[in-house]
Amino acid sequence: NLILGFFLIIYTVGCAGYEPIFKSKTLPLIISDYTIEGDKLLANKIYSPLNSLLKTNVGNEDLKKIDLIINVIKNKNISSKDAAGKILEYKININAKIEITNTMNNNEILNQNFLASVTYKAQDQYSDTLKLEKKTTDDLINKIYQDFLIKLSEKTLSQ
Repeated sequence: NLILGFFLIIYTVGCAGYEPIFKSKTLPLIISDYTIEGDKLLANKIYSPLNSLLKTNVGNEDLKKIDLIINVIKNKNISSKDAAGKILEYKININAKIEITNTMNNNEILNQNFLASVTYKAQDQYSDTLKLEKKTTDDLINKIYQDFLIKLSEKTLSQ
């Protein structure tokens, strides 16, 4: 029990300085203008959480005002078929081009393509295939959003 208690205390003290990576204080930005292009529904799934994250900074004097352009393109292709021509797998590719510029001096903060793709199996029921496609698409958008936040954090901390 003594050894277990010792390790528990060490473990607890080791976590004392924990801070989340995607904390809004690490991104001293505020969106002044934005443009959504391409697949607007998917682009809004990137813009909305970013906007919510950055709105917590309102009132801070040291914020950079930015212009944001998000262009998302989704492609769905047949990946494989059986001998009878029945579709077995689909492949989804999502390309999100995100551009961020500082409104004060028009300096480019970020201009990058974020790519994500995955293959998924066709289900017996078409409605199940559609549900799987939606879930897969949401997962890809979340991955792109996380990659984007990491890249944006790196860019804003290095400036």
